[in-house]
Amino acid sequence: MKIYTRTGDAGETGLFDGTRVPKSDARVAAYGEVDELNAWLGLARSALNADGREAVEVALPDILERLQRDLFALGARLADPRHKIAGRVTRAALEPEDITRLENWIDSLEQELSPLRRFILPGGSRAGATLHVARTVCRRAERAMVALGDVEPELLTYINRVSDLLFVMARAANHRQGTAEIEW
Repeated sequence: MKIYTRTGDAGETGLFDGTRVPKSDARVAAYGEVDELNAWLGLARSALNADGREAVEVALPDILERLQRDLFALGARLADPRHKIAGRVTRAALEPEDITRLENWIDSLEQELSPLRRFILPGGSRAGATLHVARTVCRRAERAMVALGDVEPELLTYINRVSDLLFVMARAANHRQGTAEIEW
């Protein structure tokens, strides 16, 4: 199978239901934002792995890998406006327990952090700064999804919780590397 198909050369792409839409379509933009987020998570995972495996209960690279897999499912759901793939492909499933998993990770990571009393400037270690960028890309993806108007509610809840998790992960990465947060 070749990587190029030539079917998008005129500026259109196909959704999972076979519908052809312009590449500027809001739905394509939304799953494109999710794809960009996934790439940022890969960069963050690379930065964390370069620092060596963590000997902690909640390993940040492992969380990021799971998020990347989930984001593929979320992107597939966005590319499936008539919900034809979601019921057939279990990898495209995102369930309430996936949101609970995110909340559990947030709660666990927050236990190792000092409580926030002020806003903090994004940055810190390479991994922490990359996670802060990923958080802002996640918020942009969320806005694109909301703009569609017909996104399944659990997908919106999921992406909202991911941005919360990325914020806490950025703080945890900085804390674990001994990088102080700068308050605003």
